[in-house]
Amino acid sequence: MRTALSVIFLIAYLVTMVSNFVIIMLVHLDSRLHTPMYFFLSNFSSLEMCLVSSIVPQMLAHMLAGDGRLAFNRCVTQMYFTCSLGCTEGLLLGAMAYDRYVAICCPLVYVVVMSKRRCLMLAAISWICGFLLPVFFTHCLLNLPFCGHNNINHFFCNLHMLSGLVCGDIHQLEAIIFVGGVVVLLVPLCVILTSYGLIIIAVVRMSSGAGQSKAFSTCASHLAVVTMFYGSVMALYMRPRSGKDSSHDKHVSIFYVVITPLLNPFIYTLRNKDVHAAVAKVFRKGGAGHKD
Repeated sequence: MRTALSVIFLIAYLVTMVSNFVIIMLVHLDSRLHTPMYFFLSNFSSLEMCLVSSIVPQMLAHMLAGDGRLAFNRCVTQMYFTCSLGCTEGLLLGAMAYDRYVAICCPLVYVVVMSKRRCLMLAAISWICGFLLPVFFTHCLLNLPFCGHNNINHFFCNLHMLSGLVCGDIHQLEAIIFVGGVVVLLVPLCVILTSYGLIIIAVVRMSSGAGQSKAFSTCASHLAVVTMFYGSVMALYMRPRSGKDSSHDKHVSIFYVVITPLLNPFIYTLRNKDVHAAVAKVFRKGGAGHKD
């Protein structure tokens, strides 16, 4: 059973890495994809590759070896990076929602508002804030006393699992984690909900059925990714920590770490005509080069 699961997770990991890498390369190679939407999408793909690489290879090594031991320093390092990448993802999804709002509700000023400089700034803020905020959580955690057997019933190190090893009072740490979660998760979610609320109003007022269909098609993929991300993260972190719920945490974590990154590239590209055209262009060039 363990070997079968390892093979499944390995295939999912490889497909995730390859599909996200393909998206990044298509955005880089095809000039038609040099737009703010695809700039953010390539950032998101890079983020997904980093997230799965910070967890899945270590998880597979443990499953195959049958030994889940991990040095404390390595565990804290993994916790920091997974937390940072999760924070960055929430902020980046907010930036992507803002981009869609400007594109649909303010099309006449879209090029000016979403300039290259503005896109770089939003992406940089997402990455920098995403990696700076968890430094505070990690610092607070490491200043607390750890005692007893440092074992966690999970397949990767996260903030709640490590806080469970603290033998002192963790109420202050939990309050800090909650406030941090509100800042990096709920604030971008408010931006997303506000953006899509205004988008829905604008789309309903459109006289063209084709325009409505295109607008909904453009936003549907992003909304699906947002739903999966926030659904899994809130189920894992933004709920009371009472009783032993390691089985629940594992199931939600697998969905967040393995399944969601696997599905995201296909959700964004399945009905995306621009990406389809970019893929066809690459194959045509490959065919022409082979003939020559």
